Amino acid sequence: MSAPSTVSILDGSTFVVSDGRGDIEASPTDTQGLFHQDTRHLSRWQLTVNGQHLQALSTDDLQYFATQFFLAASTGTIYVNSKLSVVRKRAVGDGFHEDITVLNHATEPCDLDVHIAAASDFADLFEVKDALTKKGEYYQRTEDGKLVLGYKRERFVRETHVESRPRGDVDGNGLSFHIHLPAHGEWHLGLDVMAVTGSTGMQPKRPKYSSAHAQPAPAASQSLAQWVESAPKLITESSSLSRTYDRCLVDLAALRFFPGLAPQHALPAAGLPWFMAVFGRDSLITSLQALPFFPDMARTSLRVLGLRQGTRVDDFRDEEPGKILHEARWGELTAFEERPHSPYFGSADVTPLFLVLLEEYVRWTGDTAVAVELEEQARSALTWIDQYGDRDGDGYVEYDRRNTKTGLENQCWKDSWDSIAFADGRIAERPLATCEIQGYVYDAKVRTARLAREVWKDEALAVELEKQAAELKRRFNVDFWLPGRRSFALALDRDKQKVDSITSNIGHLLWSGIVDDDKIDDVVGHLMGEALWTGWGIRTMAEGETRYNPIGYHVGAVWPHDNSIIALGLRRCGRPTEAARVALGILDAADYFNHRLPEAFAGYTRESTKFPVEYPTACSPQAWATGAPLLLLRTLLGLEPVGEHLLVEPGISNSIAHIGLLGVPGRWGRADAFGRGRIELSPKGT
Repeated sequence: MSAPSTVSILDGSTFVVSDGRGDIEASPTDTQGLFHQDTRHLSRWQLTVNGQHLQALSTDDLQYFATQFFLAASTGTIYVNSKLSVVRKRAVGDGFHEDITVLNHATEPCDLDVHIAAASDFADLFEVKDALTKKGEYYQRTEDGKLVLGYKRERFVRETHVESRPRGDVDGNGLSFHIHLPAHGEWHLGLDVMAVTGSTGMQPKRPKYSSAHAQPAPAASQSLAQWVESAPKLITESSSLSRTYDRCLVDLAALRFFPGLAPQHALPAAGLPWFMAVFGRDSLITSLQALPFFPDMARTSLRVLGLRQGTRVDDFRDEEPGKILHEARWGELTAFEERPHSPYFGSADVTPLFLVLLEEYVRWTGDTAVAVELEEQARSALTWIDQYGDRDGDGYVEYDRRNTKTGLENQCWKDSWDSIAFADGRIAERPLATCEIQGYVYDAKVRTARLAREVWKDEALAVELEKQAAELKRRFNVDFWLPGRRSFALALDRDKQKVDSITSNIGHLLWSGIVDDDKIDDVVGHLMGEALWTGWGIRTMAEGETRYNPIGYHVGAVWPHDNSIIALGLRRCGRPTEAARVALGILDAADYFNHRLPEAFAGYTRESTKFPVEYPTACSPQAWATGAPLLLLRTLLGLEPVGEHLLVEPGISNSIAHIGLLGVPGRWGRADAFGRGRIELSPKGT
């Protein structure tokens, strides 16, 4: 395997991003470094031999938490022919452990100066993201052969400790070793890099792994091998689909996050590098995508988010009673309340999605005990929808930030500043009621009515919720409909004007079931038309809208998770051919990303580029992109729980001859699902 431009390994909230040589040389806005709990503990980590950087030969991805780099001394010619090579092996966990082996391939001995340059800017992840400056004081010291790098701002202290075996010469710039290598000899160096949080003088915790070849030891009781073994077994003639599926299982394991409230149970963190933390929306959607594969992840997500539900009105954190958490962080900016993310509640869609996942989990697993356990939280979420989410009493959930300085401007899944715009390019003014949130609310009330009737035995609540849902659907299909464009508005703005851009949000409406039957054909026509459909997937905004940009984050890029939800919506409204087309496009795109779908990719057409174009700052791995192929498999096989049984109704394209999932978990125990490709689509999904 050739050396990639960047290499990432991770373990919970600790991760390392380096270049293809294993070196770290981070600029203030660069994501390279060793990060632990939202703080960069190493911004420089460079290996040189005789003052020279080494040439990368290849990189091996050993595990999600470990990698190794094969390097050689440069000869200054097109031929390597180096008489010196180096192998670096690294495993991350509570810092990282690194083994370096230097090999002399010459017939004569040599003397070498090996140097590890080490430094840390202790940047908060938000400081890296937003190019902010530090306000505290740096310090460093050497003690008993160990280098200590430190940062202190009042009570906030972070340190990085570096130790080596054998010991070297240590100074403020790093560690140096003067070695003599005999002919065909080799020299070994072990390094422990420890991330320390707390007060000065606190004893560092040793890295979790002492070797890059160690067995994975996640915080939960399940090892990586057990995690993969517990998943349904995929049977298919498509080697590409098999590799994508295997990559999903490993990446989802890597993104498992173990919050303190449930240390033995995992929910998915949002993604590397920016979002290795608890994220309400991302955890809920990823858990929904993975429900037929790892139902325990949904249970943990529901419990953790239920425990962190809002209890008061707090403008700084955008908190309101009953509102479900958006994000939790641990870095310097949150410690000093310069950012509200500890915790932060700035999202309007997470609360109804919490109710959607709760009912879907119970329907899939039969685990009614969770619905009983979370009944109070579910009722509080309903109260939030009606009392706080509906800010002006018009029957729709709107959002506007309480925190006007650092709160998110847009609090839907398209949360960039320019994502909610009119067709002529004008930015819509808040408060905003985006269309897909109304769909989520409709679905949440329909589903919670079932829980009320079947689990909580509250018939009055069930009837009231069904009445509210029916009225919401009736009004929505009038108030959000754009007769001239034959589509739904993206949103209603503060003056109740219809924001008339055509976007992928309308696909979420099909999933929620809020669309009247006489409007489904028009919605599907837009989704699969040239303005939205690229051949790889559906754009976030249609080509032709003034703000459309194929490399715009939420105004033209293609998001795999978005497409997976749309595909499920297409199946729900009886459009298996279109669902298969979307699934095939996204799964084809995975081939070009080494079978790991990124957070987003550019919205260029398949005909113009012949391959999907990378989005420059996309997270990878990213949780709901990782979960997208899992939801697409469910969609292709038409998997639905019906009573105590698993319904299988395949809708698979002819380019995938056969799909089988053995051992799908649910209220039926374990069941097998099979389907053959009978839908006629071209290899390009058209």
